[in-house]
Amino acid sequence: MSAEELRIKIRGWKAERDQPSLPEVHRSISVPQGRSWIRRLLAFAGPGYLVAVGYMDPGNWATDIAGGSAYNYALLSAILLSSLMAVLLQALSAKLGIVTGRDLAQACRDAYSKPVVVLLWLSAEIAIIACDVAEVIGAAIALELLFHLPLMLGVLITASDALIILALQHKGFRLIEALVVALMGTMIVIFAFEMFYARPEWRPFFHGFLPSSAIVKNHEMLFIALGIMGATVMPHNLYLHSSIVQTRNYGTERSQVSEAIRLSYTDSTFALGIAMFVNVAILVVSAAVFHRSGHVEVKSIEDAYKMLTPLVGIAAAAPLFGVALLAAGQNSTLTGTLAGQIILEGFTRFRVKPWVRRMISRGIAIVPAVLAIVVYGDSGLQKLMILSQVVLSMQLSLAVFPLIQFTSDRAKMGEFVNGPITKGLGWTIATVILALNIILLAQS
Repeated sequence: MSAEELRIKIRGWKAERDQPSLPEVHRSISVPQGRSWIRRLLAFAGPGYLVAVGYMDPGNWATDIAGGSAYNYALLSAILLSSLMAVLLQALSAKLGIVTGRDLAQACRDAYSKPVVVLLWLSAEIAIIACDVAEVIGAAIALELLFHLPLMLGVLITASDALIILALQHKGFRLIEALVVALMGTMIVIFAFEMFYARPEWRPFFHGFLPSSAIVKNHEMLFIALGIMGATVMPHNLYLHSSIVQTRNYGTERSQVSEAIRLSYTDSTFALGIAMFVNVAILVVSAAVFHRSGHVEVKSIEDAYKMLTPLVGIAAAAPLFGVALLAAGQNSTLTGTLAGQIILEGFTRFRVKPWVRRMISRGIAIVPAVLAIVVYGDSGLQKLMILSQVVLSMQLSLAVFPLIQFTSDRAKMGEFVNGPITKGLGWTIATVILALNIILLAQS
């Protein structure tokens, strides 16, 4: 029996009554059979990079800069731990989509009662809005720094970038993936340059990857560490990955499904390694430039931009920093657009034109950004951005627990069910995330 038949006959998914996830691009990219492994990997490469974008968006910048300037290299351990969590969780998300033909939102709708589904849906929508807030603020700051546009105008301009991205989606999914990879490459080159001229201290750098109990004991440090975790392991990325792996036409036989899982692991792990490098580079530049010079109060992207050139001594340092920030914001807009569509359709079966869905989400995100500028001025945006990442972290458990449950259920996954070690690691990660958020709330 083929894997497709197992999905419907044994596992009880309601696939025969639903449209597939992202139906306009479902199975639209062929994976050549009988060719070299490299050719098949290249055909499968792409979804991992779209997911990795969410791990280096403007929200990450805010938390990494704040962590590096205030605590030197100590929070590198938070980036490492979050990245390792991300590798496992995204692998499970991709496996769920490949094996069952369901994205995580559809799977939740099938498995849970209506009140639970509504709760999970609202949580996912909150995560999308929190992510949008960071994208709006990051793009507005980049426009201000590079082109001296007022922040308020920059925030309003970001409402239109979603329409451009949606127009690209109709040109084919490969074009979106190519754009994402190009923007990621821009960030990698820029931060390799920034790190080289920042001249980090290597012994404290390596020591920073070792976890410290001080993170849990210090409320402010824990707040930023959870912000790093929320900015790194994003809830909507779990929904996104389980859907976009299905853009590949990998076949339905067991051997083809098994290979698709391996290829998706390779794709996402490599892409997330790049994302970890970018996050590490941002924190290291902040620590090496600001903390080392005694500027531990640098917490905002604007302050970092203004102080980079005089402290690093390279005229191009600040402009390149701004270009990378703009690239990060635009990349995140891509994935936010897709994730919003997947979450809405998966949980509710309600289909709406993508541009309407995106403009509603972006419009909601603009409101808190505008209020922050009016009430608190420019400094309010930085606080709002970090808060948005903590909100993401607090929504994460509501996506992680169902993901672990589904991929550990033999009735749903068949022979591809999580093994004992994977299951143990998955539940441990889910518990750690929940426990850290409870600690933060208790301290608050």
